[in-house]
Amino acid sequence: MNLSGRILIVDDDARGAEALAEYLLREGFAVRCAADGESGLAILAAQDFDVVVLDWTMPGMDGLEVCRRIRALPGDKAHVAVLMFTGVKTELMERVIGLEVGADDYLLKTVERRELVARIRALLRRSRFGASGAGAGRPALRFGTLEIDRDAHEVRLDGRLVPLTGGQFELLQRLAEQPGKVLSRDELLGRDAETFDRAIDVQIGHIRAALGDSAKKRIVTVRGAGYLFAKRQD
Repeated sequence: MNLSGRILIVDDDARGAEALAEYLLREGFAVRCAADGESGLAILAAQDFDVVVLDWTMPGMDGLEVCRRIRALPGDKAHVAVLMFTGVKTELMERVIGLEVGADDYLLKTVERRELVARIRALLRRSRFGASGAGAGRPALRFGTLEIDRDAHEVRLDGRLVPLTGGQFELLQRLAEQPGKVLSRDELLGRDAETFDRAIDVQIGHIRAALGDSAKKRIVTVRGAGYLFAKRQD
């Protein structure tokens, strides 16, 4: 079987997780399940995965705390794509909280399985897993001491690796590929990205925090229009 990605499902609903795993297996993914946050983190520490499908409302350690701990893991494991998955219809601000702790996407469990698979594949395209496809061999983008390696999906500032999730890297890349041009939130969201505008603001905040002081003049908010990647910082 030509497996198209390694998925870890972390969900205390054993029956639901098993049904989802069977569906994803039929779609060509390699899948493993964990019944709670602790075991999910242990499995992730021991094995490599491309996407974690993470239940929001687990007892004990909930999905938000698991996501926080994933982002604190050493090395590349901290950058695994996280899709927050919940059976509870939450308000917009709660979804934003999920993104603020490091989730890359958010879906209700009532979503059609085809959409879930499409979102997973979109996350894979943004991750290192999909970095060797079309476009390989493109030159890195360089702006002063900031380097964006589009093939390795790495960002370096003053030679230091900048920790970004797959979605954050893609967003920064889109801005940097068109320096000096204002891009609207719709243009930045893209066809496969999260569908509410606030998601862009949250992710831009993460990128700015990761880049530190250099981002204050580099990534510019254009009120009522979107964001602009400045060609120069002076």
